[in-house]
Amino acid sequence: MFDKILIANRGEIALRIIRACKELNVKSVAVYSEADRNALHTRYANEAYNIGPAQPAQSYLNIKKIMDVAQKSKCEAIHPGYGFLSQIPDFAKQCEKDNISFIGPSSYTLRLMGNKIAARKTMNKVQIPVIPGSLDIISAEDDLKATAKQIEYPLLIKAVFGGGGKGLRIVRKEEDFKKAVELAKIEAKASFGNSQIYLERLLEKPRHIEFQILADNHGNIIHLGERECSIQRNHQKLIEETPSPMMTREKRKVMGNVAIKAAKTVNYVGAGTVEFLVDESDTAYFLEMNTRLQVEHLITEMVTGIDIVKEQICIAAGKKLDYQQDEVAMKGHALNCRINAENPLENFSPSPGTVTDYHLPGGPGVRVDTAIYKGCNVPLFYDSLIAKVAVWGQNRKETIARMKNALQELFINGIETTASFLIRILNDKQYQDGKLHAYFIDERMRYFTTQSKDTLEDVAILSAVLAHYLSRNQYATTTIPLRDRKKASLWKMSGRTKGFSGDNLRWTR
Repeated sequence: MFDKILIANRGEIALRIIRACKELNVKSVAVYSEADRNALHTRYANEAYNIGPAQPAQSYLNIKKIMDVAQKSKCEAIHPGYGFLSQIPDFAKQCEKDNISFIGPSSYTLRLMGNKIAARKTMNKVQIPVIPGSLDIISAEDDLKATAKQIEYPLLIKAVFGGGGKGLRIVRKEEDFKKAVELAKIEAKASFGNSQIYLERLLEKPRHIEFQILADNHGNIIHLGERECSIQRNHQKLIEETPSPMMTREKRKVMGNVAIKAAKTVNYVGAGTVEFLVDESDTAYFLEMNTRLQVEHLITEMVTGIDIVKEQICIAAGKKLDYQQDEVAMKGHALNCRINAENPLENFSPSPGTVTDYHLPGGPGVRVDTAIYKGCNVPLFYDSLIAKVAVWGQNRKETIARMKNALQELFINGIETTASFLIRILNDKQYQDGKLHAYFIDERMRYFTTQSKDTLEDVAILSAVLAHYLSRNQYATTTIPLRDRKKASLWKMSGRTKGFSGDNLRWTR
């Protein structure tokens, strides 16, 4: 096992990795930007080093600075978490050159799967179904138009090195195609430094299903079941669950075997996910491979009892997997809700600021992964995700009810969050019936945001009525007979007696 690991990340995922390190008796090294000087991960790690200004390009994306800290602190491995450098081949390559273990797949695998065209070609060669579309990069305008006609409208324009909905455009009519291509190329260039695109048929109401895999350096690969990730906004996930409402034991076996085959094809090592789109006829198509730990890994941990982060570290240290496929069992149901510092009523605009007060939910089957605390600053420079609320239940119905309770118990003051918006989704009958698809939110956005506004107005009215009532009764006098004085508890009376306070209590004979 490693003696010391550098965590090239921040926020709740940095804390998550530090906890795993502590359980494995491994020292942890944190890095932080100026904006994160007082962040929790800098306090919980064994060592912490400043790597520059708040801007990610000068800190969390600066490979040289991070490698310098790794050398200075004598780390044997680097865990990239997710986001930032987690899927950057050059970062993994630099680790390989410096003889530092990268806790993830090889730079070769990262490069291959990071190129969507190369990934599609690779899977097509081993007869894993891919969404119909181009298998080559197309540059010439005439060739793009010809390919579009061959695929047929509606279709998707996608960035070759894309992700997270960047550089992606839906085109339903031929007359909109040229403009959409131009916009997709501009966004792809700005987001990924490369303007290359390809075309793909649009699946109208697909489910987004991902399979969690673990693979060691000894040729062993297993999957830990699926996660339903169809609840998205602009291709960004909001709610994930496992198992999927659409899944049967037979489907899981078939899709799980395909996921393992895909991982073997690219010599995958570590934790990752093979992602599929499942159309309305139940045909599953390979979408992409996420070559890193996923945000929503915690719900798989809740239903399987397997600590994915610890497994990642052990695999990178050269250990064999402790589990075989027939030993993996999924028990119960789990949901994950992403709490973002955004205002749903203002088109999900960012809501940076200081957390002035907060309370996290608890109770059976509730887990919250977060790095916020009272007085902490939520900066504008990074992803808006500030917490993940996950719950486990015996079945989907119980889990949804438990999640609603958890979100209603959660409060974070000082910034806006998406918690109330997520409750609207959980209350939706179509969601409760498990009738999900990747455009579920887009179709019903007006309903969810209108409901949120109405709810806020109701809360404001009730608050005003309550304030008026309290103001009229704040001077009420409570009298307690002297004979009961020894029995009376001021703590109980404060909770049971209207208008009670230390100032208006009177003892009488």
